[in-house]
Amino acid sequence: MTAPRTLHLNAFLMNAGHHDAAWRHPDSSPERVTDLRYFQELARTAERGRLDSIFFADGLALWGKARYNALGGFEPLTLLSAIAAVTEHIGLIATVSTTFNEPFHTARKFASLDHISGGRAGWNIVTSGTVDEARNFNRDEHLEHRVRYERAREFLDVATKLWDSWEDDAIVLDKERGIYADTDKLHPAAHRGEHFSVAGPLNVPRSPQGHPLLVQAGSSEDGKEFAAQYAEAVFTAQQTLADGQTFYKDLKSRLARYGRAESDLLVLPGIAPVIGSTEAEAKALEQQLTDLQVPEYGLAQLSGMLNVDLTGLPLDGPLPELPEERDINGNKSRFTLVAELARRDGLTLRELIARLGAGRGHRVFAGTPEQIADQLEQWFTQGAADGFNIMAPVLPTGLTDFVDQVVPILQRRGLFRTEYTGRTLRENYGLPRPANRHTGRPRPVTA
Repeated sequence: MTAPRTLHLNAFLMNAGHHDAAWRHPDSSPERVTDLRYFQELARTAERGRLDSIFFADGLALWGKARYNALGGFEPLTLLSAIAAVTEHIGLIATVSTTFNEPFHTARKFASLDHISGGRAGWNIVTSGTVDEARNFNRDEHLEHRVRYERAREFLDVATKLWDSWEDDAIVLDKERGIYADTDKLHPAAHRGEHFSVAGPLNVPRSPQGHPLLVQAGSSEDGKEFAAQYAEAVFTAQQTLADGQTFYKDLKSRLARYGRAESDLLVLPGIAPVIGSTEAEAKALEQQLTDLQVPEYGLAQLSGMLNVDLTGLPLDGPLPELPEERDINGNKSRFTLVAELARRDGLTLRELIARLGAGRGHRVFAGTPEQIADQLEQWFTQGAADGFNIMAPVLPTGLTDFVDQVVPILQRRGLFRTEYTGRTLRENYGLPRPANRHTGRPRPVTA
């Protein structure tokens, strides 16, 4: 008998919280954004709630205006290695760019994190989206969108060759004969392609998961096709149930042509839950955060999303005429989402900045724990999600409230686990350990 389907929850952690005014809220701790213990505490809170994973985004430039927000902080793989030491079950997902890194050192770092954590590493694969990042890596302009995805495909191909370069039983530890490893079970990557030439093998043995969990977040046509071919979880942004259902069906329908089943890829839309003991209390918190926004920061952030300089435009006026998505060389899917949101709801710049404050295009919902659980259940049961990327507007309180107030409701409804049953991140996500290309079939899920 097949076990009932249950949802998956990832905590997307961002300094003082996801709202761009979170650092000004009295419940936040912006002074702790370079305090390791702060993030260890957040991770333990997520683990106490039996969440599948925590996730840190990353960019290779200083995002936004540091004058108006608590920006900057730790490099995520370094941080997650320290978090691994004080947690046992929670998955550890980090963003690493394929545009401004090399496959060998990326494969090595993730294999190391997977060993350090006992099989809990995940890689959010991004291609980088801004010219500011390009200018930190010897480029005056960003690589063209299509080229970035071509490079990403080859990058991932090389990384998986490196992770497979040690067979699982390559280490024999024969002290008597003086043989540490069976070198017949070590394999060169021997890769020569358009973007990379990598000999291999990797200098880290194959890790507990074989490969880290592969996560992707782009929703452009290139992004969706990349996800269908490679990703095992997708972080995505949709504003409405209908949009979520459309994306979910579209993405799942692409899997068959790559020989994959729908269960091989989990879709996790982002939601920023603003939680109150009553709906009025939740709405009041939402308004309080809006009132704390700095318009200059929101305008700069919106300019970046739309790839249009909005400086000096009247805040109570409409968006100016925008380019077509095909002419955007940044994050195409986020551009389209924001532009359509403004047009659909007839928002002024000020109203759009307020709407984007907590989620930057991800769905924001203010309500009681029961109402938030209702929303998650609706999307989960009506074909829009396999789980959710939880984006607490203010930290640490938003995560604590979600774990203590929303998770128990989901558990009582039979929608979420009450205990961890797997050892690795893949097992908790219900995904198999990938086969080593040199030895055969994937191992089944043991959870």
